[in-house]
Amino acid sequence: MGFNLPCYIPPMSSALPFKKKNPKVVLSTTFGDITIRFYTDVAPRHVENFLNLAKIGLYNGTTFHRVVPGFIIQGGDPLSKDPDRSLHGTGGPGFSLIPEPSDQPHRRGTVSMAKMPRNDDRTRDVNDNGSQFFICVEDNSSLDRTYTVFGKVMNGLDVVDQIAAVTRDAMDNPVNPVTMTVILVEE
Repeated sequence: MGFNLPCYIPPMSSALPFKKKNPKVVLSTTFGDITIRFYTDVAPRHVENFLNLAKIGLYNGTTFHRVVPGFIIQGGDPLSKDPDRSLHGTGGPGFSLIPEPSDQPHRRGTVSMAKMPRNDDRTRDVNDNGSQFFICVEDNSSLDRTYTVFGKVMNGLDVVDQIAAVTRDAMDNPVNPVTMTVILVEE
């Protein structure tokens, strides 16, 4: 005995919509929180790298080791946990990412991948980035198409401004360390 039940196939228009990942993190600092939303469509490898490093805790306890008022605040160096301040800004995760250049501008609040200095004169190689990043304090069009933009500050620009105003040493490293913890909020 067989059953002849009609088979219903929904039309393509009712298919489940594709849900794009919309990752977000909070940088919890000694001055407050900075919420960052990532550009997965502009720099997918850099976003994935940042999130993976955050998941393993690489950023926790690091400092904003380079602060240049009117320009940027920079962090993400695992060596910034070391009390030897001469090492700050010279470390990374042990690998580099190929840049993902785009037309995304470096405006106030832009999050971009920094490069590590390779030489004693602190010059930077465009291909040498891994964990260090910076946040633009002001618009910086001179950085466009040279550094990989991979996110934007959504909340906490007042915290960025407070960090940019701290007292610094001759290497632009805050005299009193500004530490961070990275909390993955949404992925």
